[in-house]
Amino acid sequence: MHQQLKAYLKDGQVIDNSYQLVSADSETLPVGDILVSADYWKANQQQLTEHSGNVGVWIDSHEEIEDFAGSIAAVPVIAINFPKFVDGRAFSTARLLCERYGYIGEIRAIGNFIRDQLFMMQRCGFNAFQFESEIDLAAASKSFNDFSDSYQVAVDQPEPLFKRHR
Repeated sequence: MHQQLKAYLKDGQVIDNSYQLVSADSETLPVGDILVSADYWKANQQQLTEHSGNVGVWIDSHEEIEDFAGSIAAVPVIAINFPKFVDGRAFSTARLLCERYGYIGEIRAIGNFIRDQLFMMQRCGFNAFQFESEIDLAAASKSFNDFSDSYQVAVDQPEPLFKRHR
Protein backbone atom coordinates (compact mmCIF):
# COMPACT_ATOMS: atom_id res chain seq x y z
CA MET A 1 0.00 0.00 0.00
CA HIS A 2 1.23 3.47 -0.89
CA GLN A 3 -0.27 6.61 0.59
CA GLN A 4 0.64 10.15 -0.47
CA LEU A 5 0.79 12.40 2.56
CA LYS A 6 -0.47 15.97 2.18
CA ALA A 7 1.12 19.30 3.04
CA TYR A 8 2.71 19.58 6.47
CA LEU A 9 4.52 21.96 8.80
CA LYS A 10 8.30 21.98 8.81
CA ASP A 11 10.29 24.45 10.88
CA GLY A 12 7.10 26.50 11.29
CA GLN A 13 6.41 26.75 7.54
CA VAL A 14 3.75 25.05 5.39
CA ILE A 15 5.57 22.67 3.03
CA ASP A 16 4.31 20.50 0.16
CA ASN A 17 5.06 16.88 0.90
CA SER A 18 7.03 14.81 -1.62
CA TYR A 19 7.05 11.57 0.41
CA GLN A 20 4.76 8.59 -0.08
CA LEU A 21 4.07 6.34 2.89
CA VAL A 22 4.90 2.70 2.09
CA SER A 23 3.54 -0.05 4.35
CA ALA A 24 5.47 -3.14 5.41
CA ASP A 25 3.45 -5.41 3.10
CA SER A 26 4.24 -3.44 -0.09
CA GLU A 27 5.75 -5.59 -2.81
CA THR A 28 6.86 -2.72 -5.04
CA LEU A 29 8.15 0.73 -4.30
CA PRO A 30 6.74 3.84 -5.94
CA VAL A 31 9.02 6.22 -7.81
CA GLY A 32 10.17 9.25 -5.83
CA ASP A 33 10.58 9.99 -2.15
CA ILE A 34 9.26 7.35 0.23
CA LEU A 35 8.75 6.72 3.94
CA VAL A 36 9.01 3.01 4.72
CA SER A 37 8.03 1.23 7.90
CA ALA A 38 10.77 0.21 10.31
CA ASP A 39 10.09 -3.46 9.51
CA TYR A 40 10.46 -2.79 5.79
CA TRP A 41 13.67 -0.85 6.48
CA LYS A 42 15.17 -3.67 8.53
CA ALA A 43 14.34 -6.30 5.90
CA ASN A 44 15.33 -4.30 2.79
CA GLN A 45 18.13 -1.89 3.68
CA GLN A 46 20.37 -2.93 0.81
CA GLN A 47 17.58 -2.64 -1.78
CA LEU A 48 16.60 0.78 -0.43
CA THR A 49 20.10 2.19 -1.01
CA GLU A 50 19.43 1.77 -4.73
CA HIS A 51 16.04 3.56 -4.68
CA SER A 52 15.80 6.52 -7.08
CA GLY A 53 14.30 8.95 -4.53
CA ASN A 54 14.96 9.87 -0.92
CA VAL A 55 14.16 7.17 1.61
CA GLY A 56 12.91 7.94 5.10
CA VAL A 57 11.75 5.62 7.88
CA TRP A 58 8.55 5.75 9.91
CA ILE A 59 8.49 4.28 13.37
CA ASP A 60 5.49 3.21 15.41
CA SER A 61 5.43 4.24 19.05
CA HIS A 62 5.83 0.66 20.33
CA GLU A 63 9.10 0.16 18.42
CA GLU A 64 12.38 0.65 20.27
CA ILE A 65 14.61 3.16 18.51
CA GLU A 66 17.65 1.56 20.15
CA ASP A 67 17.14 -1.52 17.95
CA PHE A 68 18.05 0.29 14.74
CA ALA A 69 19.08 3.90 15.47
CA GLY A 70 22.54 3.35 14.03
CA SER A 71 21.24 2.12 10.71
CA ILE A 72 18.93 5.12 10.15
CA ALA A 73 21.32 7.89 11.15
CA ALA A 74 21.82 9.02 7.55
CA VAL A 75 18.20 8.98 6.36
CA PRO A 76 16.80 12.47 5.63
CA VAL A 77 13.46 11.92 7.41
CA ILE A 78 12.41 9.88 10.43
CA ALA A 79 8.65 9.94 10.94
CA ILE A 80 7.31 8.88 14.33
CA ASN A 81 3.72 7.68 14.45
CA PHE A 82 1.31 8.70 17.19
CA PRO A 83 -1.38 5.97 17.32
CA LYS A 84 -3.36 8.14 19.80
CA PHE A 85 -2.71 11.70 20.90
CA VAL A 86 -2.41 10.48 24.52
CA ASP A 87 0.46 8.11 23.64
CA GLY A 88 3.60 9.91 24.81
CA ARG A 89 6.20 7.34 23.73
CA ALA A 90 6.89 9.27 20.51
CA PHE A 91 8.09 12.26 22.57
CA SER A 92 10.77 10.05 24.13
CA THR A 93 11.75 8.58 20.78
CA ALA A 94 12.31 12.02 19.27
CA ARG A 95 14.36 13.14 22.24
CA LEU A 96 16.49 9.97 22.12
CA LEU A 97 17.14 10.47 18.40
CA CYS A 98 18.47 13.99 19.06
CA GLU A 99 20.28 13.65 22.35
CA ARG A 100 21.58 10.08 22.41
CA TYR A 101 22.03 9.38 18.71
CA GLY A 102 22.81 12.89 17.42
CA TYR A 103 20.26 12.73 14.62
CA ILE A 104 20.08 16.08 12.78
CA GLY A 105 17.64 15.33 9.95
CA GLU A 106 13.91 15.92 9.86
CA ILE A 107 11.93 14.33 12.69
CA ARG A 108 8.33 14.30 11.53
CA ALA A 109 5.27 13.58 13.67
CA ILE A 110 2.59 11.56 11.86
CA GLY A 111 -0.66 10.04 13.06
CA ASN A 112 -3.02 11.16 15.81
CA PHE A 113 -1.56 14.17 17.56
CA ILE A 114 -3.22 17.52 18.15
CA ARG A 115 -2.29 21.15 17.65
CA ASP A 116 -2.05 21.70 21.42
CA GLN A 117 0.95 19.34 21.51
CA LEU A 118 3.09 21.16 18.94
CA PHE A 119 5.02 23.32 21.40
CA MET A 120 6.06 20.34 23.54
CA MET A 121 6.75 18.18 20.49
CA GLN A 122 9.12 20.82 19.18
CA ARG A 123 10.87 20.92 22.56
CA CYS A 124 11.47 17.15 22.27
CA GLY A 125 13.09 17.42 18.84
CA PHE A 126 10.26 17.26 16.30
CA ASN A 127 10.67 19.84 13.55
CA ALA A 128 7.96 18.61 11.16
CA PHE A 129 4.28 17.83 11.70
CA GLN A 130 2.06 15.83 9.33
CA PHE A 131 -1.51 16.08 10.65
CA GLU A 132 -3.81 13.16 9.92
CA SER A 133 -6.86 15.36 9.41
CA GLU A 134 -7.21 18.54 7.39
CA ILE A 135 -6.47 21.60 9.50
CA ASP A 136 -5.37 25.16 8.84
CA LEU A 137 -1.60 24.67 8.92
CA ALA A 138 -0.83 28.40 8.97
CA ALA A 139 -3.01 28.81 12.06
CA ALA A 140 -1.49 25.70 13.65
CA SER A 141 2.01 27.13 13.20
CA LYS A 142 1.10 29.85 15.71
CA SER A 143 1.12 27.13 18.40
CA PHE A 144 4.90 27.28 18.46
CA ASN A 145 4.54 30.66 20.16
CA ASP A 146 2.02 29.60 22.81
CA PHE A 147 4.63 30.05 25.53
CA SER A 148 7.32 32.72 25.66
CA ASP A 149 9.79 30.71 27.75
CA SER A 150 10.31 27.30 29.34
CA TYR A 151 11.66 26.38 32.74
CA GLN A 152 13.00 22.93 31.94
CA VAL A 153 15.81 21.82 29.68
CA ALA A 154 14.87 20.11 26.42
CA VAL A 155 16.28 19.42 22.98
CA ASP A 156 15.49 22.98 21.89
CA GLN A 157 16.87 24.61 25.08
CA PRO A 158 19.68 22.76 26.89
CA GLU A 159 19.99 25.36 29.68
CA PRO A 160 17.35 25.79 32.43
CA LEU A 161 15.61 29.13 32.93
CA PHE A 162 17.46 30.02 36.14
CA LYS A 163 20.79 29.86 34.29
CA ARG A 164 19.51 31.93 31.34
CA HIS A 165 18.13 34.83 33.40
CA ARG A 166 20.69 36.11 35.87
